[in-house]
Amino acid sequence: MTNRACRHSPSDRHDVSVTLADQILPLVRTRTDLHRWRAANVYGFQLHEAVTLLQDAAEGEPPAEVLAVTQKAIASACKVIMRADDSSGIIGGAIRDLLDLHAQLAPIAQPPYRRLVDWMIRFQFDNECDFFEIDPAAYAPALGQPGLAAYRARLDEIAGGLSPNLSDEQRRTLWSTDRGAWNAVIEEDRARFVLAWNGRRLAVWDRDVESIIATHSRDRKVAAWLKNTAEALAEIDEFDLAIDWARQATFFDLGHQAAGASQYWCTLLAEHRPDEELPARLEVFRRWPTSSNATALYQRAGDAWPTYADEVMDTLERHPREAVGFALYGLDDLTLAWSLAHSLSLDDSGLWQELAKRYEKVEPLAVLPIYTELVLADLQHADAGFYRSAARRLARMRKLASGSSEADRVEELIAHLQESHRRRPRLQLEFDKAGLP
Repeated sequence: MTNRACRHSPSDRHDVSVTLADQILPLVRTRTDLHRWRAANVYGFQLHEAVTLLQDAAEGEPPAEVLAVTQKAIASACKVIMRADDSSGIIGGAIRDLLDLHAQLAPIAQPPYRRLVDWMIRFQFDNECDFFEIDPAAYAPALGQPGLAAYRARLDEIAGGLSPNLSDEQRRTLWSTDRGAWNAVIEEDRARFVLAWNGRRLAVWDRDVESIIATHSRDRKVAAWLKNTAEALAEIDEFDLAIDWARQATFFDLGHQAAGASQYWCTLLAEHRPDEELPARLEVFRRWPTSSNATALYQRAGDAWPTYADEVMDTLERHPREAVGFALYGLDDLTLAWSLAHSLSLDDSGLWQELAKRYEKVEPLAVLPIYTELVLADLQHADAGFYRSAARRLARMRKLASGSSEADRVEELIAHLQESHRRRPRLQLEFDKAGLP
């Protein structure tokens, strides 16, 4: 950090704080119009620079001062993101980093717990920018028992001030008759969401198994909630229970949430019950016969792989993309992947492209028909990017065929395409750039 104020004496501490703020906050605060994507990205990178400076300062500067500046940076950045096109997620990522740093600094800086409670409540319930969450469990060491009691009391006060939750029919009626009241309901829904989040995280901090299960699994109607329960139980080292809940999530249904839970289940088994991992990997593959699950089974099976190989390949061959992907990426068997792509009539241009790119080192002429199909597919799109891709691929084909019996055929293809697309000046320009004339 340039002009690092951290090197000043304790008597200059007020000046140190001003200096640190002067270094950081101009990078965070802006009146620039950020509705344009590019401008928002420029600001986002600038905000990341501010985060890096604060992280550096946290290593040696007075923590209370770094915490204060970080808190101001969070407030300013949250105001900025509300008027920015952050579709790239750059600004949001920086704000999450600021929030992580704030939570790390709080136990070290030890601000008065009432002040910290006020900030936590204000950030979650009185903040126009409601894109982000904070973890009360991360702040518990800084709050201490008095602070936690005060924080829970504030949460209870907010919960007690909420109106009774409306039924779906009442909500539909309110939507059509009273938009003002409807907006108030939406605000209370947000408050209920934040209260529920706090309940889950405080249950983890309390290491309360029953509360964790109740708050995380909810009504047990969603596979993701069962996985969340497993993750929370693992967080407090209740690994047997975590494995059980992860298994429940895995066998909940065949949806994507259950599929995601299956990976977590297998990871827990690998770490805590390694003897059970291989049978679990096989069960997961049978439920979701994908190349990634086949790869995980192959890697775990080791010397026992021949026991499973026939079943895996027979299953995957019903899904050409998965079979070829497994052979190419999982087994790293280029010859098998090439053979399967043809015998199973693979219909995936992206996978064909990667396969041909690798296989051209084995049989350069064998990939020419594949490249021809990819070129013709590119030229169906009136787009400069596709034109560029087609031209470069044709140039590659010319190089691969040079001096072979296929050279004339490639030249005929190039000439034919130049003639048949002569009214596409941008395509002709890309042909010229690729050296095709």
